[in-house]
Amino acid sequence: MAAQRIGAADRGATSIADRVVAKIAAQAAREAVVRVPEGGAAPRASVVVHRDMARVRVSLELDYPSDLGRQCGRVRHHVAERVRALAGMEVPEVAVQVERLHSAHTRREDRGKLR
Repeated sequence: MAAQRIGAADRGATSIADRVVAKIAAQAAREAVVRVPEGGAAPRASVVVHRDMARVRVSLELDYPSDLGRQCGRVRHHVAERVRALAGMEVPEVAVQVERLHSAHTRREDRGKLR
């Protein structure tokens, strides 16, 4: 008995949960940020998936002073690239929200060492 060949459309579809895509995006943001600031939180992501498209929002904390625009651009690019590669989804939008800036000055102030 020969095996019958079933067309791709008839075999079913793979769907990836929003929370899985969000984890991929958060990990990609961590990879793109040079380093998480001392006392800062790791990047977080939320996504809205519609068919094969994912709109991503990344929240992160950055060191200050630094080139904030360059860092956010790097995060946008890397997140879109990794979600496309790992989840097979187009990413027309990656919104980056900087939740908090950390500076050496405020870290010293928090420890009571500033005079």
